[in-house]
Amino acid sequence: MITALDHVQLAAPPGSEPALRAYYGEALGMTEIPKPPTLAARGGLWFGCGPVQLHLGIEPGFRPSRKAHPGLRVVDIHTFAARLTAHGAPVLWNEELPAHHRFYSEDPVGNRLEFLEPMGYHPIG
Repeated sequence: MITALDHVQLAAPPGSEPALRAYYGEALGMTEIPKPPTLAARGGLWFGCGPVQLHLGIEPGFRPSRKAHPGLRVVDIHTFAARLTAHGAPVLWNEELPAHHRFYSEDPVGNRLEFLEPMGYHPIG
């Protein structure tokens, strides 16, 4: 029985770690997670934010997928979109999903990411 999604792995080209670190760490506000030493030798980066983890693995001959993507829920999506725009990331709004605000963006190597927030969602706190 599946109980949770542990992480999503995206691919990236060799040598892209500095750009990915800036995007996932600074623009998205995720925390870099140290990789185990046996895996760190392969390159790539791991990031987390609460229960969400994204792993970026190095892939020679990398080509970004135009369709596959993780969908990430955010709070205050309009402010989050402005944050990405301020970091130079593209923001393409798409209101086709009922009862959600959402947009698509790309990381520095072209991986597609979806950001969404249910309409009427107000976190407690």
